[in-house]
Amino acid sequence: MITTEKVVTPEQLREVFRVRVEVFVEEQGVAAEAEIDEYENSSIHVLALSNGASAGAGRIRVVEETAKLERICVLKPFRTSGTGKAIMIKLEEIAKEMGLKKAKLHAQTQAAGFYEKLGYVSDSDVFLEEGIPHIRMIKALGHV
Repeated sequence: MITTEKVVTPEQLREVFRVRVEVFVEEQGVAAEAEIDEYENSSIHVLALSNGASAGAGRIRVVEETAKLERICVLKPFRTSGTGKAIMIKLEEIAKEMGLKKAKLHAQTQAAGFYEKLGYVSDSDVFLEEGIPHIRMIKALGHV
């Protein structure tokens, strides 16, 4: 069973960082110093669990009155299990609770189809972030 929780303890935050380093740094080759950034303390983090084991993570920041969803990742064994969708639902829930009307994210192009299924639409050309092709996507958020 997949559950998601808003990170409130230092232990949970360490686990979020461990998951992100495994996916982005070890698997995708993003520089470690680029992965953990200056926005960690001003972001709200989410940890996804599968039967109590860490499965994925994501974070939300408010940028120009918009929910910017970032660092969304799922560990290999949990991909295609609904973990990514659960993370997105939780992040959007938090954004709505904050009164935000729109969400945006920088999707790796290989994951754009996943976000499209969740109602996101592309509004940019392809660009590189940490050497990986991305596209900006947006979605209007409904009411809580």
